Amino acid sequence: MDLFADNNILPFYLPNEEGYSVSWNEALNGFDIIVPHGKLFYSEFFFNKKISDRSIEYFLENNTRDWRTTDWRSIDQAALSTIDFINIDWQHDKIKMYGKEVYLPRFSAWVADSNKTYTYSGLTLQAKQWNKGLLYIREAIGKVSGVTFNSVLMNWYRDGEDYQNWHADDEKELGINPVIGSVNFGEERDFMLRLNDKSTKISIPLKHGTLLLMSGELQHYWQHSVPKRLKIKGSRFNLTFRVINP
Repeated sequence: MDLFADNNILPFYLPNEEGYSVSWNEALNGFDIIVPHGKLFYSEFFFNKKISDRSIEYFLENNTRDWRTTDWRSIDQAALSTIDFINIDWQHDKIKMYGKEVYLPRFSAWVADSNKTYTYSGLTLQAKQWNKGLLYIREAIGKVSGVTFNSVLMNWYRDGEDYQNWHADDEKELGINPVIGSVNFGEERDFMLRLNDKSTKISIPLKHGTLLLMSGELQHYWQHSVPKRLKIKGSRFNLTFRVINP
């Protein structure tokens, strides 16, 4: 059932079992959620529509193509490298899978303090510089989380064919019990959480401007994914802010 908190209804299913609880945080305009071995904070419309719309424009601004009308699904790596993006250095990375190199089903960008590299799925990402727009988003999320994030992994899901497989943000650079600040712009997508033993699964709707904070032991006991949704034709941008340790 949906859980109630001070006349506000959590807009997704949370198991009504021991170890799960939810309360409305009036000061932060969101839900504090407890799950076994982890904590979440969910603010459905953390960024208003004006800021969220401007964020998409900011991410896609370029001197080469009309970002509003371009069929981004048709853009391959060669074409992507010719686009002069103004604010974000989008890349289409390859990983090794079953002995073969394959492109990730999404575009990405890594922005961090100058000496912060990040390694996942066999990729080692070299940091790009912060800019005004990303610093604005980082500062807003930092006020809620109480964390000074020093990096952000940006994922651009061009449409519902792009996805993220099950994984946890448990790389050694993130340390023990990392706080991850995830913000979503563009199309709504389902963010799936499941316990490592696969006994419980939670589907969280990440909408245009939604903020989700993950903390506690969550990354050690839960995995998450963004499954395909073929009916979705528009782009979704997800920014996961992190603290990379030495």
